[in-house]
Amino acid sequence: MRVVVDTNVLVSGIINPHGSPGRVVDAIVSRTLTVLHDDRILSEYREVLLRPLFAFQPSDVNALLDFIVFSGEHIAAGPVDIVLPDSTDLPFLEVAIAGAADGLGTGNLKHFKPARGRHHVSILSPTEILRLI
Repeated sequence: MRVVVDTNVLVSGIINPHGSPGRVVDAIVSRTLTVLHDDRILSEYREVLLRPLFAFQPSDVNALLDFIVFSGEHIAAGPVDIVLPDSTDLPFLEVAIAGAADGLGTGNLKHFKPARGRHHVSILSPTEILRLI
């Protein structure tokens, strides 16, 4: 299954490896899920996961991101005529559209309901992703 994974799923999955987001991270590492990404998404993953607030080990973050880069799929996404409640979420939607993703996994489903425009990407909670794999 080819998915775009919102940063909040990775953060939650690392914090609580036994919950649904943690099982999504396990599915990424076991290659059950292929993560679609671009440089903007990878940059956000790195910036957020290395925040002192989370105290994740930089070597662990780097290992996870390296795995996502090498096992995932880099997508060249163009702009879309859609406005989301939080503009910083737009790269995730753009990559999902350009890469014809099976879904976009997020803990914030409402963040991907357009304020303007429409899309046909399946916005999935971590639990919904797990049901599909």
